[in-house]
Amino acid sequence: MPKIPAPSTQSAPSFARIRRVTTLTETPAHHSVDRPNMTSVGTIVWLSSELMFFAALFAMYFTHRSVNPEVWAETTPMLNIPFSGTNTLILVLSSVTCQMGVWAAERLEPQKMRMWYMITFFMGAIFIGGQVMEYASLVREGLTLSSSSYGSVFYLTTGFHGLHVTGGLVAFLFVIASSYARKRYSHAQATRAVVVSYYWHFVDVVWIGLFAMIYLIK
Repeated sequence: MPKIPAPSTQSAPSFARIRRVTTLTETPAHHSVDRPNMTSVGTIVWLSSELMFFAALFAMYFTHRSVNPEVWAETTPMLNIPFSGTNTLILVLSSVTCQMGVWAAERLEPQKMRMWYMITFFMGAIFIGGQVMEYASLVREGLTLSSSSYGSVFYLTTGFHGLHVTGGLVAFLFVIASSYARKRYSHAQATRAVVVSYYWHFVDVVWIGLFAMIYLIK
């Protein structure tokens, strides 16, 4: 009897692939969040309130001018525009030297910071001296705080700005003196220098507006 061939017992290669599901766990990168410096933020908020104060002075000036245009027409020729323009240029250039001092402070170079801030201090002092000379000249010509509405508005607007500039000069001296307090110049001291620069740039910009309003707008 013929033999029936037995079925092949050779197992066929299995082509079924076992898929391994790998879960890639990505570790989130922890980025350091730079929080705003609260000293700088507080200074900016305070300067915003100061801006409102000077805006009120601007409004007062234009209100009095609209009510008494003849007084303005009689009094404005007393102003020495070339002298005041030169004084304004000195104050504007002091913002440049102030910013040079800021960059030096950010690089933690106290010697250069002190040099630039001292230059800025002297330029601001020259501006105040020039303003005092202008006041003396106008008083000799009869323009005083109580002589007219123009005199009141002129001395109030420029006088309050002069007080702010004087405060900035005191702040420069404080920053320079504090840089000698410690042997190692720290980031906290650099922050003080930066904050003072905010204030100084602010008073410079305000004066540009005051100069245009008082001396240029006829």
